[in-house]
Amino acid sequence: MSIRVTPQALQHLERLIAQRSSKGVRIRLRTRGCSGLSYVMEYVDALSDKDETLVLSDSVTLCIQSQALLFLTGTEMDYQETPTRSGFIFHNPHEKGRCGCGTSFHV
Repeated sequence: MSIRVTPQALQHLERLIAQRSSKGVRIRLRTRGCSGLSYVMEYVDALSDKDETLVLSDSVTLCIQSQALLFLTGTEMDYQETPTRSGFIFHNPHEKGRCGCGTSFHV
């Protein structure tokens, strides 16, 4: 599997997908920020054969943009909640650095 999803992330994805009644979630990368790349997550209403599709549970399908596979292989996707913020966290072994504001990374 190209991405490992923690139980906390899977549980949150299940809640999000159930609320929206979508087919799954797509992860892609886009050029942005000081360092170059950022993670983008979006709901999937129609599955595409251009994505790598991972069925994580009966209700969660994770689609990974084919162009992003090279940069995401080996990544762990987690979900964390703290008193001041909550969100998905990506632990990517290919990252060489991040920008100061934390919105982008480079490989």
